[in-house]
Amino acid sequence: MSLTSGGLGGALPEEVRDGVVRRLQEAYAAGVLTYEEMDRRLGRALEAGTPAELEAVVAGLPVEAPASTGVIVAAGGRITRRGAWRVPRFLKVGSAFGRVRLDLSRAVFDGPEAEIALELGTGGARIVVPRDAVVELDGVTTGWKDLRYRPRQPSRPGGPVVRVTGAVGFGRLRVRHAWFRWRQR
Repeated sequence: MSLTSGGLGGALPEEVRDGVVRRLQEAYAAGVLTYEEMDRRLGRALEAGTPAELEAVVAGLPVEAPASTGVIVAAGGRITRRGAWRVPRFLKVGSAFGRVRLDLSRAVFDGPEAEIALELGTGGARIVVPRDAVVELDGVTTGWKDLRYRPRQPSRPGGPVVRVTGAVGFGRLRVRHAWFRWRQR
């Protein structure tokens, strides 16, 4: 999709500019751009006033891959994912009856951000995120019980952003960061 499509009409929404900045940073991380070229293009992106000017900033970069999606649905019973599994950029998890357990601590993320959309009837959900993850819970509602999450400072920058949205009916949502146990040999 081009930046000039979508009926922007000359107005430049911040999310479009942020997307261009992210693409430039990803191109630099992938070795497509040198630091000097990325810095020059970032300056042009921040000064751009129209979608056409932003389009010129990303000219020549590889086409951005579409967001990956996944769906995990169960009418009853448990939904469990743990170990090394792939987390798409958008994951919809639905369960009418039963518990949901998602362990993202050793998961492989498709991008720097992942959105988990919950649609739960009864039963709670427990999500374990990587130690350096940034968690956003603004888009989730709970009906019966409260939400349990204690934020922590990321141990190192650059961790994934995990955004939880949706609704939990008659259950509790618990989100925690992974613990690492060090074994002595």
